[in-house]
Amino acid sequence: MEALQNGNDKMTNYRWVICSMLFFATTVNYLDRQVLSLTWDEFIKPEFHWNESHYGTITSIFSLVYAVCMIFAGKFIDWMGTKKGYLWAIGIWSLGACMHAGCGIFTEYWTGIGSKAALIGATGDVVVTISTVSMYAFLAARCILALGESGNFPAAIKVTAEYFPKKDRAYATSIFNAGASIGALIAPLTIPYLAKFLGWEMAFIVIGVFGFVWMGLWVFIYSTPSKSKHVNKVELEYIEQDKDDNDTVKETEHKEKSISIWKAFSYKQTWSFAIGKFATDGVWWFFLFWTPSYLSTQFNIKTSEGLGIALIFTLYAITMLSIYGGKLPTIIINKTGLNPYAARMRAMLIFAFIPLLVLLAQPLGTISPWLPIIMIGLGCAAHQSWSANIFSTVGDMFPKSAIATVTGIGGMAGGIGSMIMQYVAGNLFVYAAGTTLVDGKEVEMTKELLAQGATFLQPQMEFMGFYGKPAGYFIIFCVCAVSYLIGWIIMKSLVPKYKPIVLE
Repeated sequence: MEALQNGNDKMTNYRWVICSMLFFATTVNYLDRQVLSLTWDEFIKPEFHWNESHYGTITSIFSLVYAVCMIFAGKFIDWMGTKKGYLWAIGIWSLGACMHAGCGIFTEYWTGIGSKAALIGATGDVVVTISTVSMYAFLAARCILALGESGNFPAAIKVTAEYFPKKDRAYATSIFNAGASIGALIAPLTIPYLAKFLGWEMAFIVIGVFGFVWMGLWVFIYSTPSKSKHVNKVELEYIEQDKDDNDTVKETEHKEKSISIWKAFSYKQTWSFAIGKFATDGVWWFFLFWTPSYLSTQFNIKTSEGLGIALIFTLYAITMLSIYGGKLPTIIINKTGLNPYAARMRAMLIFAFIPLLVLLAQPLGTISPWLPIIMIGLGCAAHQSWSANIFSTVGDMFPKSAIATVTGIGGMAGGIGSMIMQYVAGNLFVYAAGTTLVDGKEVEMTKELLAQGATFLQPQMEFMGFYGKPAGYFIIFCVCAVSYLIGWIIMKSLVPKYKPIVLE
């Protein structure tokens, strides 16, 4: 640390340039993920004759593939190295994002229909072929997107460990992780306009190209701190100030016994974490993927219109309140002296009650669309706070050599829960709508038609005074509202007290 003490040497700050690159990568990651949810209902659905079942299948498979790939992404980054590994990750997901734009061309080629207008105007049995072929085309692109996106956070965390000393890593991580929230805020301000004026295909391409631009910058900007010409001796010593501690930690971790996946399943603590993820991850992904469609179905508000953009922006602005969620356990510890696990569980219980506000979304929606968006936004903020804390419970309970394995199991459980939620939601909305014949045409049933005594081929769903798809949304909202309390109760039942695992 001699150079740090020399007042004549001025430290470079290149580590913050690297941190800004991680921030922009995470922002692009989230933008690419949002394009489909902000374009499918208004632009893609009419062209390919989709219903909610098609969209639910696509989002459910994406969730599952992303979860599975997360288990292996960290090892891939370690194997390839940070620079090449990150390039591969963002290159693959950017390719997957752009591939969405070619799904229409593929569908036209496969079905023999020569234009977008012909696809939209198709009738009869060919409609089934169009919707099925296009769905599988989007599934392929979506799986490639999930494969690449799964590498973003493992790579970013590894870069942070390379460029920041221990005391600064949490702060650096919070900065680049804020890219997710910024991406969510930018998405409704840009993507619907791109789709409206340039076409939905260009929305995927324009957003996807940002990833390739980032790759070009990364090639020239990144190298390890010890080899970077932009990092002087003073900054390098600052970065490596706890190098001796790192060597000790590595030696200690090497001596720790590893844990197999099957062995991890023998601990109640693993099941506690996995069930908590399974019960709640699907709620977050449901709101992320379905809220734009909900606004269209419930209020006939398009995301390409000013009101729709303002509503989606407000939703994610409220979600950013979650940045304070990580502080609550520390406040509880300081005031009560509880151990970290007990304080975390108490904080999670508080967060578990907040999503109950989502129960009010549908009733308040009869007054104004702003009220359900506020309720959903608060539920999303609670989820992000819950999520930050549930990941920390793994470190509370397991030794370092087992954290990655247990986290991977929980990620898989969360992905399965999300897959089920998306698939069930899509099919429920189709079933809830029902159909009827009026003047020889098939139309969506409404409460008004019911009152007129129309003859229905399929009864329209009714739930708590809402009919059709709004009734379906109300049912899913009820599930979302209570999922956190159910998850917390099961977690607490499995691990009632702080009990760290000691590997034998």
